[in-house]
Amino acid sequence: MGEKRDIIIGIDLGTTNSLVAMADEAGPRLIAGDAESDDVIVPSVVGFDETGAMQTIGTSARAHAIERPTTTVHSIKRLMGRGFADVEQEIAALPYRVEKRDAATDRDMAEVVIGARSFTPPEVSALILRHLKQRAEKHFGHPVSRAVITVPAQFDDAQRQATRDAGQIAGLEVVRIVNEPTAAALAYGLDRKEDATIAVYDLGGGTFDISILRLEDGVFEVLATNGDTHLGGDDFDNALIALFAEEIRDQFGVEITSPTIKQQLRTLSENIKKRLSDRDEAQIEIAIGNDKVYRKTITRNAFEQMIAPFVIRTLDACSRAMKTASLTPGDIDQVVLVGGSTRVPYVRKRVAEVFNTKPYTALNPEHVVGLGAGVQASILSGIERDVLLLDVTPLSLGIETLGGAMGKLIAANVKIPCQASETFTTFKDGQTNIKINVLQGERELAKDCRSLGVFELGGVPPMPAGLPKISVTFLIDQNGILNVSAKEQRSGKAASIQIIPSHGLTRDEVKRMEQEAITHAREDMAAHHLIDVRTTLAFDLNKVESMLHRHSSQFDETEIEDFRQRIAELRTFAQSCDDPTKINERREAFNHSTLPLAERAMTAALSGSVATDDGDNIQAPPSN
Repeated sequence: MGEKRDIIIGIDLGTTNSLVAMADEAGPRLIAGDAESDDVIVPSVVGFDETGAMQTIGTSARAHAIERPTTTVHSIKRLMGRGFADVEQEIAALPYRVEKRDAATDRDMAEVVIGARSFTPPEVSALILRHLKQRAEKHFGHPVSRAVITVPAQFDDAQRQATRDAGQIAGLEVVRIVNEPTAAALAYGLDRKEDATIAVYDLGGGTFDISILRLEDGVFEVLATNGDTHLGGDDFDNALIALFAEEIRDQFGVEITSPTIKQQLRTLSENIKKRLSDRDEAQIEIAIGNDKVYRKTITRNAFEQMIAPFVIRTLDACSRAMKTASLTPGDIDQVVLVGGSTRVPYVRKRVAEVFNTKPYTALNPEHVVGLGAGVQASILSGIERDVLLLDVTPLSLGIETLGGAMGKLIAANVKIPCQASETFTTFKDGQTNIKINVLQGERELAKDCRSLGVFELGGVPPMPAGLPKISVTFLIDQNGILNVSAKEQRSGKAASIQIIPSHGLTRDEVKRMEQEAITHAREDMAAHHLIDVRTTLAFDLNKVESMLHRHSSQFDETEIEDFRQRIAELRTFAQSCDDPTKINERREAFNHSTLPLAERAMTAALSGSVATDDGDNIQAPPSN
């Protein structure tokens, strides 16, 4: 890699999938799991066992979601930085348990409960981040401790804090938090020579953002941003789930309460959504139990009618962003699509209609944010010096004033970093403590905005009402994270705070979680390695079983029975042995012994004797 630099990685921590990237003089690229695989996507799914011990992350965890619905955690990003009351409707659709963390206190936090253990959303996200960190360390051959992490542009201060907390718990210094659409524009803009005005339409699994950017002489200036942190492809899935659940109730009188069937419906709905991107219809079958089978054919037209209200909400946000930037569709040179949900043809069609131009789709919409995170990481590490990023704050910030009004200090779409101050006073004689309620939102009343936190300026000398002069200063750093200070001018009394939301983790809690991760790092890595080896063995055994089944005519019955017995013995051995080296040795020896069988199977395949299945139907496994 030439001269040794302090490596900074870029991470796209997504609702559905996550990626890790790096960039050097050759440009940005995503980091795959291993040298033999080009699989760069890590599903944002964590699998636990019944006791709450983490078992698998990513593809393997997602593969077991139906059989282990209550211990497989997905879509955790939709809970990040949000209070329990904010996500109650979301919780109802989840197969795993989510409860209020500290019901006896004022902290309104949601947490995932697995067995006897509980995890806050930042802790679950930290497991995914640590997996990505280890992937990067394997790639570079040495430890990695610094990262850029992307977030939706509409993430508020609490959600950004939660993301940074997750990074710290994972053992990463989060050197910059970057808005996802801005990261996408970074990945896209390096290939452009001319100046341009770009609209980045980012529809992911759980969030939507629209950002209008101006690229000029290597400077990315965000002109406006809008969106919804609770709108994405998950809502498309949920619309299908609601339809299936209603029809199952009407046809069979069965309420969908089983976590297994809930997860089946979620998996099937996601598959249908993908299938309808290139076909006109899709069929499903779900075993309800007692010989009851629910069958349904969904047409693309019916699906588009179901998701139209969600798509219209995204287009309304696009209009608001253009209005804020004082632009019309004719002023937009290019529309960039980001996020897996933009693969839906109806989404692409409606976006093209609103902007009156065909969206740019040359870059993989699921990769582009990760690549942009890698570019921003290279800028911060000094590799890429020809790009300047000017981002904006997504929502207005202020404090609660007399009568419950929202006194705004920083308006939405102001460039960051930024600072603003305003002077307030007291309304009671002799007041010595001033409580400051920090708010975020666009409404005029405090009750209609989100409280980010409350702190007190104490020790103010008693004075008549209206005499104290309290200067409140808001400072938003380059990560979009808010720091607030207050000073009484006459007495010099001052207080400052980095806002900790009432439903967020305290600094002590984050530090404790980070220390626990360090303390248990070796045993965690050893356990993870054992899981990886067992998973690899299971994959290999499944392949051999499939080969024996598909090409049974090529083998003697004795051979088939011998291998089936050896497969069963290996499975038993793997579950009882805690030494990954011994398991791997047995796996390699077994794989070597199957080579002659594989050669015969390949010969049969080349001769055209193997039948194929076109996979027209999507079918769920029967529920228990």
